[in-house]
Amino acid sequence: MVLHDSVYRYNIELNRVPAGNWVLIEGIDEPIVKTSTITQVQGNDEAYIFKPLKFNTCSAIKIAVEPHNPSELPKMLDGLRKVNKSYPLLTTKVEESGEHVILGTGELYLDCVLHDLRKMYSEIDIKVADPVVAFCETVVETSSLKCFAETPNKKNKITMIAEPLEKGLAEDIENEKVLITWNNSLHLAFGPDNSGPNILVDDTLPSEVDKSLLNTVKDSIIQGFQWATREGPLCDEPIRNVKFKILDAVIAGEPIHRGGGQIIPTARRVAYSAFLMATPRLMEPYFFVEVQAPADCVSSVYTVLARRRGHVTQDAPVPGSPLYTVKAFIPAIDSFGFETDLRTHTQGQAFCLSVFHHWQIVPGDPLDKSITIRPLEPQPATHLAREFMIKTRRRKGLSEDVSINKFFDDPMLLELARQDVMFNYPM
Repeated sequence: MVLHDSVYRYNIELNRVPAGNWVLIEGIDEPIVKTSTITQVQGNDEAYIFKPLKFNTCSAIKIAVEPHNPSELPKMLDGLRKVNKSYPLLTTKVEESGEHVILGTGELYLDCVLHDLRKMYSEIDIKVADPVVAFCETVVETSSLKCFAETPNKKNKITMIAEPLEKGLAEDIENEKVLITWNNSLHLAFGPDNSGPNILVDDTLPSEVDKSLLNTVKDSIIQGFQWATREGPLCDEPIRNVKFKILDAVIAGEPIHRGGGQIIPTARRVAYSAFLMATPRLMEPYFFVEVQAPADCVSSVYTVLARRRGHVTQDAPVPGSPLYTVKAFIPAIDSFGFETDLRTHTQGQAFCLSVFHHWQIVPGDPLDKSITIRPLEPQPATHLAREFMIKTRRRKGLSEDVSINKFFDDPMLLELARQDVMFNYPM
């Protein structure tokens, strides 16, 4: 590890630095992904890590990148690791299809990221796919029946339902404002990643379920729940604003029959089946947009917003100036090129600022197979959810429709047939 003073024009190597100074540290970048806490090797028993930074926005725009020359893939991967450390809100990941995806907060943000990736960190030619947005999956009703799944060895069985969270609770969980007032033994976990906007609840009765056996597999059930909420069944996007309730559990008495290999995938599968029986929907990110323009350009601003599914919440004159301020919400997926379009329609007289604001349910049923998606044609509002789901699944290399055979056991399918439950999912 080498210390440098960051005050001077040149980096000066130092042996020690007193408290209260900014320094550059060389040689510790390999194990650090985003943030870290550095302590001395000896006598650090009382050391605590610094709390990770919290941001009041999220990365909703994603692009796929690949090197122009396939042999330069290692250089690009090294550049992605470096740029990921340089931008706090940046997220990089690899899809199941093998494409490398970068998530950022907006077009300008990603433009800066790509500039640094090409010119500073990798110094290679990089091809970029068209930008898309991150979606979330949610439910709008309670599961129409109790869903259950058995482990592969037929020794364990978990029953669960899904329902929407109370209004505003998901946002409070993310902002760390929520206070769990019910018994902690009932609330098992948040998900995904222990801080996400979903809740797993133990709603079993002591008279019907052996709580001691259930507690032995609680960690495995939580892992399956977090796996399910990290990658939803509709298009492998995170689940949001859903409460999963465990209603019943039959757990094997022998430890060898209730291991993580049996419980984790079963908990994930029953969470998916409960989710699909609770009227699933897609959610899309919305940006808050503030536009300043002369009074004679306000009508053009309204026109541009209307063409992009935006809606105005407020417009008012700016005191002491000839300008108007227009505040609106616009879907992130329709925000690409918005500023250029706005400048074109107002002859460069309008200026806009946009930031992520909230998630909103996409109109329509994503599982409605009666909807036909025609290529190169704009879809009506009620078809958007279906279009977004199909195109996202295609891009990720998945089949176009959700197959229930992946998530429903044979006994569950027989129960569905007995209850005469109608659904649109392909077998």
